Amino acid sequence: MTSGNYQRTLAELRGKACLFWPADLTAKEASASIIPLLLQSQDKFIALLHVADKHPEAWKRVLSTTTGLPGNLFLKHLMVLADVGGEPLQRLTPELATIFPNGRMTYTWRGKNYDYQFQAIMAAKRLDNKLLLVDGVNLLNGHALTEAMQDVCMLLLHAAAATTSSVPELFRDRCIIGNLIGQKEELDRFVKQRYILVSKITSGATTNALGQMAQDYVKEMQSTALPGWDVRRNGTIPGISHNAGATDINFDVVAKSPSNKYFAIEVGFQVTTNSVIERKAGQAQARANLLHEAGHKIAYVIDGAGNFQRQAALRTICRFSDCTVAFTPQEMGVLAQFLKDNS
Repeated sequence: MTSGNYQRTLAELRGKACLFWPADLTAKEASASIIPLLLQSQDKFIALLHVADKHPEAWKRVLSTTTGLPGNLFLKHLMVLADVGGEPLQRLTPELATIFPNGRMTYTWRGKNYDYQFQAIMAAKRLDNKLLLVDGVNLLNGHALTEAMQDVCMLLLHAAAATTSSVPELFRDRCIIGNLIGQKEELDRFVKQRYILVSKITSGATTNALGQMAQDYVKEMQSTALPGWDVRRNGTIPGISHNAGATDINFDVVAKSPSNKYFAIEVGFQVTTNSVIERKAGQAQARANLLHEAGHKIAYVIDGAGNFQRQAALRTICRFSDCTVAFTPQEMGVLAQFLKDNS
């Protein structure tokens, strides 16, 4: 590609594409998403609750002798299955003294009443993911069961069977897992069905997280290559708006040169096909016209096997792009050179 000629055909773009996520971004995505970790340990979690059937607190002893299932990961499984996250637990915290005035939960298990004395959460100012060590970084590292974790585990397992009527409806409806202890088929069915739902719910969030990582990657590479430039993710350009100036247009990345020249950069990386690239293609001509009329330019970073299945959309983008590059370090250098040449 010669300097000053950065427009590419679909065939030229595909020839530069990496098609699948680079290893460094794949590792970042794994750190951001706990679903793979939960799915990998799912069978151990089910097996633990299956064998811990002698007593409603037998799970603690079995957990202490189980490898590959640290205490905070066991708790996270319960939180996901009960659909009780950090926010409901935070709302519950100031009510604990009223619900359990003596700091004890009496509950029924297999027709018999049991008492559990809370150890830590009655005095806690707030119960959140960080305190319970169930945020992403702590789950990746793994932590042994703490007193607060144990208290919350017992709530999630047995709150539905508590004898007091003051347990909030949300916890009474959802915290039923203790009733499934020792019932292998029922427990297995419940867990697998729940994780099918969880995977569907989180797949969109994971895709969104990957999209943001792709944008961050482009931003970081251009910021490094262009010292003195202002490169921002999810940025706007003065005078470029919808609705006759009523709403500024947001671009994935905006680069501003030291001489106040603006460049919009749209980023799309899809390994599996979806409609995002169609939306970008539908906007391509109008956005190019708006930017060109104001003296600015637009570039696209497009890659991923799924995107290349949408050939008509990619041809449209290539047609209305001032610079089209793929998602490799070498291509980031081409993009940086385009910005310099046109600044």
